[in-house]
Amino acid sequence: MTTSISRRSLIAGSIAGTAAIAAPAFAKAAPKWDETVDVIVVGTGFAGLAAAIEAKKAGANVIVLEKMTFAGGNSAINGGIMTATGCPQQKMHGIKDSQELLEKDILVAGAYMNNREKVHQMVSQVLSNYEWCVNELGVQFLPDAIGQEGGHSVPRYVTTTNGSGSGIVMKELEYVKKLGIPVRLRTYVEHIVRDESGRVTGLEVRENYKFPDKTSGTVKRIAAKKGVILCYGGFAADVKFRMYQDPKLDASLDTTNQPSATSELWRETSAIGCLQVQNDWIQCGPWGNPKEKGMGIGWQFNQTAAAEYGIWVNSKGDRFVNELANRKVRADAIMVEQQNGLKAFAICNEPNVQPLKKQRPGFLEKMLDAKILDKYDTVEAMAKGAGIPLDELKKTIAAFNEAVKTKKDPAFGRYINNDQVPMVDGPWYIGECQPKVHHCMGGLYTDLNCQVIDVRNDKPIPGLYAAGESTSGVHGAVRLGSVAILDCLVFGRIAGQKAAKA
Repeated sequence: MTTSISRRSLIAGSIAGTAAIAAPAFAKAAPKWDETVDVIVVGTGFAGLAAAIEAKKAGANVIVLEKMTFAGGNSAINGGIMTATGCPQQKMHGIKDSQELLEKDILVAGAYMNNREKVHQMVSQVLSNYEWCVNELGVQFLPDAIGQEGGHSVPRYVTTTNGSGSGIVMKELEYVKKLGIPVRLRTYVEHIVRDESGRVTGLEVRENYKFPDKTSGTVKRIAAKKGVILCYGGFAADVKFRMYQDPKLDASLDTTNQPSATSELWRETSAIGCLQVQNDWIQCGPWGNPKEKGMGIGWQFNQTAAAEYGIWVNSKGDRFVNELANRKVRADAIMVEQQNGLKAFAICNEPNVQPLKKQRPGFLEKMLDAKILDKYDTVEAMAKGAGIPLDELKKTIAAFNEAVKTKKDPAFGRYINNDQVPMVDGPWYIGECQPKVHHCMGGLYTDLNCQVIDVRNDKPIPGLYAAGESTSGVHGAVRLGSVAILDCLVFGRIAGQKAAKA
């Protein structure tokens, strides 16, 4: 039997079918909201708190959600170093720098996989960001110290006086409290709600959540009239999820991150149609120390002393990498040495650890007390203690001292700091280097207004913004050290401003 279908009914059916395709498959019926605010910020790190501050200043009613029992996340244990091209500390040390050079360094390290517009947008605010930290937040940076992380052409980072990212986070939290912005701890985001039009309208959360039990707490639904800002950070502590992206990053590798750096919202944003890119570009910090768990403090010697003013050598006593190359180059080089059955050591002598002592008062003594570092009166004693051939180590130190004198490093082309002196006088200090999973360069794809892009139509998702490590675009293949805080604060502020005006 043949069924007759009228042209009118066929057209009507086609329109209905098109509408069904156009509507988000993940759209839910509008929930019964338990609370309504203007802006919800997820995350209490650098980016989230900056976003909350700017949204509130722009007149929005703002709340900040944090799944843990404490605020700050990875930002609170960050090393407290921030790129600040043009700052007074650079001028004090006679360092020539420019925004153009900083932008070039970021692109070169990122293998030009960066979003150039976002890089330019960030770099154009590098000095104003420093001034915002000092003048508005009241952050205290060491007034006469300037440092150089790997991949940077010149020294350009400033350091908080307490040697930690908490020196910024605590000032942000003080400002948030002053502005009357509620920070709700133990509040886990279970779902991001998109309506039939595709707009993000709010969140389903669990209050009184107990990490890591995703079923704990009480469900609550909070509507956001203007927008939701996602600043939930990376997933370096989530071994299973990071191995999906890069199978090499298995449980044998420690991470510098807090245990809370997990993947729930990476999965949720993917499920609701958010465009994510470059998630498999995950950075290992090369300067970790295997004698301590997590971020620790040993990295401060390995980087601030040995990488900037000393040398890195393998078990044979040979330099094997430019100590100021970008993090991927150095981490990969260490892993190659380890594959060959060798260790990587960071070495510096007393005159050249003075910048570390200035930037991190008391920390060298803490490392020695914790036996993270070893101290020796002579090169001979150090070589014997570490099991390094003495003659080769002496030869390596002599060659590097010549590079210091001539300001040219023919072996690796390393930048020689203006304040560096030849390594002659003891005592000598030595620590081991071990890469640790550190930072996610990929993530949510956002436009210049920090709006998250829809994977289905390449358009901004109404009501959804993001900033910080949850996003992609700025760093490309490799994030330069000390650029993370700059990234988080600049785009966190932009996200807050734009969401409040929505």
